[in-house]
Amino acid sequence: MKGSYEITVANAKVRYEFTIRRNITVIKGDSATGKTTLVEMVREYYESGEDSGIELRCDKECRVLAGRDWKRLMEGIRESIVFIDEDNAFLPTKEFAEAVRESDNYYVIVTREGLPNLPYSVEEIYGIRESGKYASLKQTYNELFHIYGREEYTKPLKPAYIIVEDSNSGYEFFSGVAGESHLKVTSAGGKSNVFSKVLDSPEVPVLIIADGAAFGSEMDWVMKLIHKKRRSALYLPERSGG
Repeated sequence: MKGSYEITVANAKVRYEFTIRRNITVIKGDSATGKTTLVEMVREYYESGEDSGIELRCDKECRVLAGRDWKRLMEGIRESIVFIDEDNAFLPTKEFAEAVRESDNYYVIVTREGLPNLPYSVEEIYGIRESGKYASLKQTYNELFHIYGREEYTKPLKPAYIIVEDSNSGYEFFSGVAGESHLKVTSAGGKSNVFSKVLDSPEVPVLIIADGAAFGSEMDWVMKLIHKKRRSALYLPERSGG
């Protein structure tokens, strides 16, 4: 599957309208924000169709994956949009991540925790909020919003220390850019090591550079740390094909 897909899921009480653009979309948020309700509505529509009282519109079939038989069920799903709730024990496993890589489906995953085995983009992490679009009706309208949006810096950033996610071309490039300046460039040796590198970095302005297409699982912890380090920033370009 390629491209973006618009999805509408609605019943007499609640309506969701959103677009997914990549093979992995993550929905985060606290309890009672409507995440599990969305997944349950997709499940009910798949099992009972229009008799469920649910309207579901999408160019691709929408399914729910759950339970200990997830692998067998997943093998029978093709070219579909698969919704998964956070209470499934298989979500953080390497076995599930490998199955996703070999799959031709799109996945919409509800989770409050990062999933380090899955390479998902920081731009495809969303929350759910209630909108006033249908305020005059009894139906509640819910929409997805980016948790980590693009930010433009209005003040020049002058880092004294640069942490690069990889140890190959990215590290070599930024080491070359630093040249004979006083900038120190170091490699984290992988996205899972970025947090510890930032934690151990000196108390100077730090610039962290990582692949935005695969850094989604690390965002919560790294952003919390950056907020504690004054004048530090995170730069997340996306590699071609990511």
